[in-house]
Parts: sequence; structure tokens; C-alpha cells
Amino acid sequence: MRNVHVWKTRTEEGEKREVRAERFGGKWRFQSKLKSEERWTYYDVPSLEDLDELRDILWRKYQRKRLPHDDVASIDAMIAQMRPAVPQMPDSSEDDSVARALRGARQSNIS
Repeated sequence: MRNVHVWKTRTEEGEKREVRAERFGGKWRFQSKLKSEERWTYYDVPSLEDLDELRDILWRKYQRKRLPHDDVASIDAMIAQMRPAVPQMPDSSEDDSVARALRGARQSNIS
């Protein structure tokens, strides 16, 4: 089934930009066009901002039961691949040792 999603934004210069995302055969195809352009520009790799906007649109449609969750999940996977890895938080044991060291430093300053 053909599935097309369209939204409009403005560039930093204030020019209108229309973006289309289509899922056909399990693959996403993105295209955009500025109001001043006659032809569409196709993207092999869409911008992270376009993916975030599409994810928001898909989620709202999914909540209204207008599309399957599989579409949302596929965009989530694309976003996860593009976002830089978030550094892991240190273990609680490391936090405890740092906290103990700070407390010990404060107590030695007080005495």
C-alpha cells in the first residue's frame, strides 16, 4: 500500500519548503521542494530534522489508528541510526566512591 505524508516548513531565510515522505515496498523515499523551485529534490539520507518531524506526524496518525505501528517503528530505527550514541552514565559504585571522596574532602576542610 502506498503511504505518503506531507508537511510544510520554512527555511532559515523564510522561504516555504514542502517535504514528502513515502513508504512503498517497505522503503522510505523523501523529497522536498522550495516554493521557488520547479523540481523536487530526492534524498537518499534525509535530515534528522525531517525524520523527527515525520516521526511526530506518524505518531499522531498512529494514535488515531490511521496507520500501523510498523511505520513508526521503522522511522524510530532510522533516527536511532543517525543520532550519535549517548554516553553511558557511570556505575552507581563509581558515583558512591566519588561522593565519599567529596564528603571526606569537605569534612577535612571543616575540621
